[in-house]
Amino acid sequence: MKPSNPMIVQSDRTILLEVDHPRHAEARDALAQFAELEKSPEHIHTYRLSPLSLWNAAAGGMSAQHILELLSEYSKYAIPSNIATDIREYINRYGKIKLILRDGALLLTSDETTLVTEIMHNKRMQPYLLQRLDTHTIQVDASRRGHIKQALIHIGFPAEDLAGYTEGSPLPIQLLQTSHQDKDFAPRAYQHAASAAFYAGGAPSGGSGVVVLPCGAGKTIVGLVTMANIQRATLILTPNTIAVRQWINEILDKTDIPPEMVGEYTGERKDIAPITISTYQILTYRRPNGEEDGGSEQEDYPHFSLLTSYDWGLIIYDEVHLLPAPVFRVTAEIQARRRLGLTATLVREDGREADVFSLIGPKKYDVPWRELERQGWIATAECHEIRVSLTEDEQLNYALAEVREKYRIAAESPAKLTVTRHLVERHCDDQILIIGQYIEQLKLLAEELRAPLLTGRTSNGQREKLYEKFRRGELKRLVVSKVANFAIDLPDANVAIQVSGTFGSRQEEAQRLGRILRPKSDGGLAYFYSIVTRDTRDQEFSANRQLFLTEQGYRYIIEDAEALLAG
Repeated sequence: MKPSNPMIVQSDRTILLEVDHPRHAEARDALAQFAELEKSPEHIHTYRLSPLSLWNAAAGGMSAQHILELLSEYSKYAIPSNIATDIREYINRYGKIKLILRDGALLLTSDETTLVTEIMHNKRMQPYLLQRLDTHTIQVDASRRGHIKQALIHIGFPAEDLAGYTEGSPLPIQLLQTSHQDKDFAPRAYQHAASAAFYAGGAPSGGSGVVVLPCGAGKTIVGLVTMANIQRATLILTPNTIAVRQWINEILDKTDIPPEMVGEYTGERKDIAPITISTYQILTYRRPNGEEDGGSEQEDYPHFSLLTSYDWGLIIYDEVHLLPAPVFRVTAEIQARRRLGLTATLVREDGREADVFSLIGPKKYDVPWRELERQGWIATAECHEIRVSLTEDEQLNYALAEVREKYRIAAESPAKLTVTRHLVERHCDDQILIIGQYIEQLKLLAEELRAPLLTGRTSNGQREKLYEKFRRGELKRLVVSKVANFAIDLPDANVAIQVSGTFGSRQEEAQRLGRILRPKSDGGLAYFYSIVTRDTRDQEFSANRQLFLTEQGYRYIIEDAEALLAG
């Protein structure tokens, strides 16, 4: 018993952590490696051990013994015996079944004959089984490699995929030491480490997995290092056309690849080259009804052929937490290609983290955001939650509204306009992004602040012009809808004011903070303000939105709008 420690491990797999304890930060960083944050009120944070969190830890090389030692290090009381048993069992399940290739046949193998027998009789596995070769080996359908891994994770035994990869077309590519913009270029140590953890020197254990790094930490550079390691034709999938152009610019600036070897495959262009960059949106385009009569998936999604029409040696999934369901389905068919997922957060709002694990691969590299902040690779950020109140009339309107409307009424509170104006005046010399969900609210803000408004309807050309003006400092503020959540390179933005968001989306909160995390040339702070309507669904959703960032070590300073304005 160690009553001075910050943590309590409970028999229901929850872990309670004292926020104000002197050892909170080190205990939090330990927990983040193998547990998930569930709740984060002021004083006690609740984590949970889940099969997936433990399997990701196992895939990253953590042993059950190491996890139990960490829990014992920080726990007030002895670890419940059932928790120790669960941790050992789940950690040991990863890799208990292996996928291997032998003489062209795809095989499932395990040292445990009872497990092989269980798989043979499992209904979910039946469609993929061809024959049992011996007590330890089953031959399975090689064309269904991804589906097999999905089925196995659903029955609680994630496979370690050692079946290897097709090499893909050769692509000689070198990173430059001096970029074409005449700037010194050298990937950082953690970017090399992330790529090395993914590639594993070309061993069958490498080649599929996810690298988790904060926005602003240079995930694109991890992609470039990996391309240089693998030296094979590469397909890069991104959330939008702006991201496509940013990848192209980075490749042409920091490698020896000539422009004619880089293709853009979007709604505007359809070039395929040894390095091709596309969007999830174009891949999931479906022919309008009537063009096809119940065609195959390839016919329904005509651009899926991009994934198979070229001999890719590597597919990079940028912002993998946004991967749409149809792309999961086609990814299940291309498991022989190396697959690198890049993301700031493994959290998916649709709950399909297990599909990322089985189809893209397990987490291969992760580093706490605050660690990169301490090293100076991302800006130090100060997070504020400013609470406004509804007027009596608004409270009545809110009380009478349908459940679906309550959030919007709270999120669009006119009081937020006053607070935003105050914050913009406070930061008049800073580069400010005002971000929200509802277009009418953003139009009002843009008019009030005399700032340009960017929405999904703004053309790519116009967006790029405004972004460039912002980068040059000709524009000091931009009002943006959720188009700004992803892949905007605005290194000088140092203030973000969030007036509304996508319900309780943790990934969106991370992305929005990420917009201002690039290190500042003057070493200054970044400021993230979230304006929330108190005692409403807006405040409830805000608490959920903050979970991921709380797990990364960010604490929100709660402020009352009236006190802020009076000050």
